[in-house]
Amino acid sequence: MKAFAVPCILVLMLAGCARDRGVQAAEQQNARAVTTEAAQPRDVRRDIDIVGTLAAREEVVVSAEVAGRVARLARDLGDRVTAGAPLVELDQEKLRYRADAQRAALDQARARYGATGSGELPPLERVPEVVSTAAKLSDAQQRLDRAKSLAARKLLPQSDLDAAQTSVDTARAAHEQALASARQLRADIEAQGSSLRLAEREVRDATVRAPFEGYVAERLVSLGQFVQPQTPVMRIVRLHPLKVTAEVPEKFAPWIETGREIALRVDAFPGQVVHGRVVRVSPAVSLKSRAFAIEGEVPNADGRLKPGTFARVQITTDHVDRAITIPAAAVQSRYGTNRVFLVQQGRLAGREVILGDRVGDRVEVTQGLDAGVTIVAKDVEQLTDGMKVKPAQGS
Repeated sequence: MKAFAVPCILVLMLAGCARDRGVQAAEQQNARAVTTEAAQPRDVRRDIDIVGTLAAREEVVVSAEVAGRVARLARDLGDRVTAGAPLVELDQEKLRYRADAQRAALDQARARYGATGSGELPPLERVPEVVSTAAKLSDAQQRLDRAKSLAARKLLPQSDLDAAQTSVDTARAAHEQALASARQLRADIEAQGSSLRLAEREVRDATVRAPFEGYVAERLVSLGQFVQPQTPVMRIVRLHPLKVTAEVPEKFAPWIETGREIALRVDAFPGQVVHGRVVRVSPAVSLKSRAFAIEGEVPNADGRLKPGTFARVQITTDHVDRAITIPAAAVQSRYGTNRVFLVQQGRLAGREVILGDRVGDRVEVTQGLDAGVTIVAKDVEQLTDGMKVKPAQGS
C-alpha cells in the first residue's frame, strides 16, 4: 500500500509544478511590454526660461513742423514705409507764395548790389554806387592836386584851392557813405537769403516724412484737418530687428551677459523658434520683483512678430550641473502631481517625483528618484501600480 502511495504523491507533485509553470508562462505572456531605462546622473546645462514682451526697436510719433490743412494721406495704418517716404502732405499754396515773395526781394537786393545770377556776391569795391563815388573821389583828388600845384606858383587864388579841397572832402564822404550802404545791402541780402531758405524749408516741411524704415502703427489726423506745428500725425515703429524685454531672477545674475543666445517662442506661431541675442543687461535689481531687466534682439525682417506680444524666452548659459534626468515621456501627470513607474520584480511601483528644468526631450528630477533604479521610459499614461510588465524587445 505504501509502495503504491509514493508514486501517486510524486505524480501529484509533478502535476502541480507543471501547472505552476503553466500559470507563470501565461502570466508572462499577458505581461505588458514596456521600454525601460536606468536613471543615471548626467551633465545638465542650465538654460534660463522666462517670459518677456516684444517691443518695437524704435518708435516715434511724427509731428507736423508747419501749419496747414491736410491735403493728402500718403500712408495709412499698417503700411510699410522707407526712410524719407512721404506720410502726410499739407496744403503748400500759401507757403509757396511766401517763398516766391522772398525770392523776388532777394533778386532785387542782389541787383542793387550788382550781383548777377545766384553766385557769390562781388566785393564791396565792385558795387555800382561804390564804383561811382570812388570815381568821383578820384577825379576830385586829381583836381585838388592840380590846384595845389598852381597855387604853389601863385597862379590860382586861395578860394579856388579851398573849393577843390571841399570837393575832395565831399566826394570822400559820399564814397564812405556808399561803402556803408553797400555793407548794409550785403547784410540785407544775407538776411533775405536766410529768409528764402527758411520759406523753402517750410515748403518742404509741408510734406511730413518717415524718419526711418518701418510701419505705420497709428494714423492721428484726417484728410482736410487743419494742423498746427507740433501736431502728431502718425506713429511709426521699426520692427526689424525687434526688441524683447524681460526680467531675470537675481539668482541668475552671474550667468547672464550681453551676447548670450536666446530662443524665442510665441503662441501665434506654435512650434517655431526665433533665435537672437542679449544686447543689454540692467546693472540694478528691482526691490519689488527681486529681478533685473534685460533686453534682447531678434530678427523680424518679414514683420510677422508684433510689438506687445508675450513671448517665452530661453537664454543659453554655460552653467553645467550634474543631475538625474529622465525622458519627459516617462512622467505621468495626474491631479497636480508627477510620478514615474519603477520596475521591481516584473511589477510596476509608482513613485511621486519633483521635477526641475526641462532639457530638450528630458526633464530633471530633483527629488524622489535615486540613480540606478529602472523606470518605464515612455507610454506611461495607462500604467498603474502593481501592473505586470516585461521588457520590450531592444529595451
